[in-house]
Amino acid sequence: MHTDAKTILRRAKRRDAIARWVILLGGVTVIGSVVAILALIVGVTLPLFRQAQFREAGRFGLPGGQRPNEVVAVGIDRSVADGSLTAHLLTADGECTFIDLLSQRRLGSQSMRPESATRDKKVVSVERSTGGRYSLLWSDGFLSAVEVGIGSASEAQGQTAPYKFRELAGVAGEEGAQPLKAILCRSEDGATTSVRLFSGGRLIAERQVTTENLLGETEVKAQKLALDTTGLTTITAIAMDREGTSLYAGTESGQLARWQFDGDGNVEVRDALTAFSDRRAITSLAMMFGGVSLAVGDARGELTTWFPVRYDGKARLTRIHTLKAHEGPVEQIVPASRGRTLLSRSGNAIHLDQATSERHLLSIQPDSLVRNVGFSPQGNVAVALKGRELVAWEIDAPHAEVSWRTLFGPIFYEGYERPEYAWQTTGGDDFEPKLSLVPVIFGTLKGTVYSMLLAVPLALLGAVYTSHFTTPGLKRAIKPVVEIMAAVPSVVLGFLVALWLAPILEHWILALFVGLATIPATFLGFLVAWQAVRRFQWAKSLENGYEFLILMPVLILGVGFAALLTPGIEKILFDGNFRGWLYEAFTLRYDQRNCVVIAFGLGFAVIPIIFSIAEDALSSVPYSLTASSLALGASRWQTLWRVILPSASPGIFAAVMIGLGRAVGETMIVLMATGNTPILDWGPFNGMRTLSANIAVEIPEAPVGGTLYRVLFLCAVLLFALTFLLNTVAELVRQRLRKRFGRL
Repeated sequence: MHTDAKTILRRAKRRDAIARWVILLGGVTVIGSVVAILALIVGVTLPLFRQAQFREAGRFGLPGGQRPNEVVAVGIDRSVADGSLTAHLLTADGECTFIDLLSQRRLGSQSMRPESATRDKKVVSVERSTGGRYSLLWSDGFLSAVEVGIGSASEAQGQTAPYKFRELAGVAGEEGAQPLKAILCRSEDGATTSVRLFSGGRLIAERQVTTENLLGETEVKAQKLALDTTGLTTITAIAMDREGTSLYAGTESGQLARWQFDGDGNVEVRDALTAFSDRRAITSLAMMFGGVSLAVGDARGELTTWFPVRYDGKARLTRIHTLKAHEGPVEQIVPASRGRTLLSRSGNAIHLDQATSERHLLSIQPDSLVRNVGFSPQGNVAVALKGRELVAWEIDAPHAEVSWRTLFGPIFYEGYERPEYAWQTTGGDDFEPKLSLVPVIFGTLKGTVYSMLLAVPLALLGAVYTSHFTTPGLKRAIKPVVEIMAAVPSVVLGFLVALWLAPILEHWILALFVGLATIPATFLGFLVAWQAVRRFQWAKSLENGYEFLILMPVLILGVGFAALLTPGIEKILFDGNFRGWLYEAFTLRYDQRNCVVIAFGLGFAVIPIIFSIAEDALSSVPYSLTASSLALGASRWQTLWRVILPSASPGIFAAVMIGLGRAVGETMIVLMATGNTPILDWGPFNGMRTLSANIAVEIPEAPVGGTLYRVLFLCAVLLFALTFLLNTVAELVRQRLRKRFGRL
């Protein structure tokens, strides 16, 4: 018998040890899994803030004994198919030479000379546009527009080649006058707009539009006019968008002028201002991707961006972004063709900046003077004519548009009237991504607040009634029913709230607010009447756990009063249209899927959690405390307020915080019932977008490894951090409450 006892004891100890290690292993595994998940999502987001890098990709000496001062422009393009780097040089004698920098060989050349030009004519001025387009001003006044880049065939040579060259348009010059600068643009519909700058500050604009009538006959309409330059000093730089609708000019005294043309070439808007108070000279201008923003370089080395902003119904040119300054005058600005990055040159310093985020990406400091720079359309390769060599650098800056400022600060976006917090990831070809996380963080807090305003009072009052006022039999029936509510799938709740509840609330929204007055008034009237009725024994028996039997009809009566009074109130006070009055009086637009809807839907999902935990905490208060309070003459309400609630406060607070965490992390309900509008507005009649819903909406369209993909992972990090913070605060407060009330 003694041996059997020892054997049983050893088995028990062995089982305890196994259980202890299994539990320990399980706990460590859970903690390790959470840490690994956090490390994964943080690791995906870190490249967003990595510094841009560059490396030399190739170099090539000037071919054919060309001199550096003969090169008027350089550019580069990278083939998507094989990754080859094809650079091109435009020379003053009208030749465009193509070079493969990786294999260091000359691919060929193409004459840029128009048919009307003689061999002795030279290129005297070049203005660059985005997309490899150049405006070439010849010494005889002829103006031509050409496009250079990678292509599958050279039309002029009639053979397969890794580059393309085509002449877009040409305009003859004026006799007896040689322009100083000129720009020629050809729009998508075939219209051409040319602007010439002559000595003395004279600007001549000409627009040609080719139309075709119903008979197939073509007609060319030409409009030529002298632009008003009154009040402007010597013009030093000009720029025009690709459609030929906006012209900009900068002067030697820091003035900026803008002319807006209509479809016929007439001037609709003329706007001029002194851009810099110290009247520094403007040395270079360039239109950015999209044709709205203007990049301005000045004699002090500052690089700024401007675009028209509407003030009091009138658009005025406004300084928007200030980028990292050069040490000397900005001599050249080359915007990317597919983004908001800018390559700028000053002496032998090259800067790469992102305009929207005002993020300085990198600086390149060649060891000799740089005469010209070019930028690939993708913005990932830069080329420079350095001395007698053409040098290219590969640039690795995949997330240039992201910075702490763009994620959490107000940004002045194109088309906006002021800096805004905005989230918008889709648009046209010239779309400017808006990646502010402030609206989605705000939406998360807003949805949580509205749902908790409904859920916390109902859940806590229900828990108090169930634990200390109802009968044991009714308690055993109510608690499982409420807990079953937590098992209802979120997608089902979201479906019901979005497609069933939202239309009902849209029709009865005023009745809901009227009910906030009629229901308490009905209850108050009932309580006054009940004081006269409770003298009877049958009435007193209802107060011992069956109060809800008489309160439910009172609630229904209050709702009925609200439904009856609402039509008359709406007609008298709001002229029969409550939603129209909201918009006229407060500019509040009623959206069908709004915060009132989400309060009911998300509140329904949170109530079971708060109710169950709070009811357990209230029921766990020792009965001796309750009995002692009642024995000393305290009423049930006094006992509840002074004894039970303080003793159960740690558990009640934990219940509220866990419910709060549930509301913060909810996805399907807010995804289906909020409208997913990322706005900053506490109003109850519009929607919002939460962090979790933002991830669910955007992740299917986010390319793996792209900027949006990593920003969404950052949303996951913030959601994790927010729930972790809430749980940590809840635990700290719960521990303090336990120390304070644990000895009651």
